[in-house]
Amino acid sequence: MLKIGHQITRPGRNPEDEPITINVPEELLTVPGVPQAPADVNFYSREYPLESQNIDLTADREWVWTVYTHEVLEDRKIHDRLNGPIVAAALNTGDIEPTSEAVPEKNVTEEIKARATQLGFGEVGITKLDMRYIFKYKKSWAQYPHAICIAWEQDYEPTQTAPSIEAEGPHFGVYRIMGAVALDLADYIRSLGYHAQVHSPNDNSGAYIPMFVEAGLGQLGANGQLLSPHFGSRARLMIISTDAKVTYDEPIDYGMHTFCNTCQICVNRCPGRALMRDKVWWRGVEKNKLIYRRCRPVMAQYEGCAVCMKVCPVQRYGMKPVLDHYAETGQILGKGTHLLEGYSLRDKGYYGPGELPHFDKEFFSIPHGKSEDLLFEDLKDQIERGEVADDPHGDTVLREFKTKVAHYVGQSVEDMMGAPPEEA
Repeated sequence: MLKIGHQITRPGRNPEDEPITINVPEELLTVPGVPQAPADVNFYSREYPLESQNIDLTADREWVWTVYTHEVLEDRKIHDRLNGPIVAAALNTGDIEPTSEAVPEKNVTEEIKARATQLGFGEVGITKLDMRYIFKYKKSWAQYPHAICIAWEQDYEPTQTAPSIEAEGPHFGVYRIMGAVALDLADYIRSLGYHAQVHSPNDNSGAYIPMFVEAGLGQLGANGQLLSPHFGSRARLMIISTDAKVTYDEPIDYGMHTFCNTCQICVNRCPGRALMRDKVWWRGVEKNKLIYRRCRPVMAQYEGCAVCMKVCPVQRYGMKPVLDHYAETGQILGKGTHLLEGYSLRDKGYYGPGELPHFDKEFFSIPHGKSEDLLFEDLKDQIERGEVADDPHGDTVLREFKTKVAHYVGQSVEDMMGAPPEEA
């Protein structure tokens, strides 16, 4: 039995549940939250501010519509149609005035947390709205100083079938549910006398995980996802910012940094070999950096993939059972078993522990950057091939280029997010 370094008491998953006590072995302890160099975080956020994929990777986002399976494409279209009004409703929530007068000097932290769990959110914490992690195009939109971090659990059973349409469907459904429920939570905060701005989970205003870590709701896993106490990486995240009188939570050391270094299951089982075994310093934070160009093609062509979520023992069994097992045995619960590590890829078959699929080089060739930039590169190629000079109709190629660029530049962010190109 390993020596326990400290114990963490967290509220139960549901309002009626008893609190849970998580025992963290001493050998797993590092630092609360995440190792970081604040001066470096400040520098990168100032000189190289984060921007949304909807802005910087439009060529990529347009490409995925061409490789989705029919089932995923249809699910995505239905999701966008149903979710559109929920996203639209969230956009102006920051401008809605409170519906009552605030009680002077009354701290409403517990009231907000209680209502959030009553509405179905499984993890709730409060911290500063960290503008360093708000996307550049959203900085002027975000209005209030405090972030209520709320996580909704994705359905357990279908998640264990990933990669599959059965797992991808609930992923879309969770976003719609939590997006709508968050509008009700915002109404409640206004009834307490304060503003509430909903940061929709389908129109992300920034990178949310750093704020969830600061709010004590988990730590960053080797899979690049939040490992939360109740459901690990099977969590869908969003925030509501507010000017309510609240008390901040504090980051917690759940032992996940050292645990992930020992576990490595997600790293070993990633179909695209997109996860790094060793941590690096990235934008002022020590983390296992994802290799995007190896992850994205697999996600797009295999039902959102999510193997890194599926094979995480904290997701499968919960943080408390995993750490209790580690304290008792020094072993990773489920490691090396087909139950935890096995998965199937459509048209390729089943891969058990130690087995990985093979993809050729062309599979990972995807467009990068903005759609208009890709068009410019294509135009240069046409010029080099002599297609512009040889054009019998004069400047047809140039006029087509101008029309396409005007289309891309003129799109709103909502257009970029939603329908496939031919329906935009």
